[in-house]
Amino acid sequence: MKELKVIDLHVSVGEKEILKGVELSLKGGEIHAIMGPNGSGKSVFSNTVMGDPRYKVTRGDISLDGESLLPLKVDERARKGIFLAFQYPQEVPGVTLSTMLWTTLSARQSKTRPTAAEFQKRLKREMKNIKLDESFVNRSVNEGFSGGEKKRSETLQLAMLEPSFIILDEPDSGLDVDAMKLVAAAVRKYAESHPDAGILIITHYQRILRYIRPQKVHVLVQGRIVKSGGYALAKEVECKGYEKFVNGGGGTVAKG
Repeated sequence: MKELKVIDLHVSVGEKEILKGVELSLKGGEIHAIMGPNGSGKSVFSNTVMGDPRYKVTRGDISLDGESLLPLKVDERARKGIFLAFQYPQEVPGVTLSTMLWTTLSARQSKTRPTAAEFQKRLKREMKNIKLDESFVNRSVNEGFSGGEKKRSETLQLAMLEPSFIILDEPDSGLDVDAMKLVAAAVRKYAESHPDAGILIITHYQRILRYIRPQKVHVLVQGRIVKSGGYALAKEVECKGYEKFVNGGGGTVAKG
């Protein structure tokens, strides 16, 4: 079984330590969630796993199936099957969504690359599933897209690229209820059709977790995972807030 493992991870930005010994194991077929208040280190964690050079790992390791990812650049980690959906997807002027997906698929699947006709047929099918108009494939990546369209664009990338481990950094950020349900449905469908994939959802709130029920929930506060448990922990956070965890009152591991 595939496993993405984070071991005693310490990460600094400049002279400031942001992550202070994070431990997490995500196996293929599992859905986990990391919840935490603003400034807890959630986005630093996701970007560090993906290999963002702005963040310096000062101690610990990130491994995939026992192989350290630390020496690998972002594109090399992507080719290993790791996918990060950003909280704020960036615009890429001059590169169409269709070209980006075709180029990425070609680089990752050089031996089993689909024909142009197969690619277009599949692309249209996946766009229909997430209610993204076909005209978007000829537009520059995320340029002029609304918040919901950017999130659906990333969901399309997920469906087309079929990664083994997916990190969704605040996938509900800036979305209305209908758009959030569409994104959640697409993630659920992916999990069902790719039962060996591991999925990590990073969020402030329980709302999207109601539609994507994680088996494990972790609370990240001040650079540390202070409590882990089942889905009941997400409901506890929604009900009581983060203050008890910030003040060191995490208590025992939640069940259920």
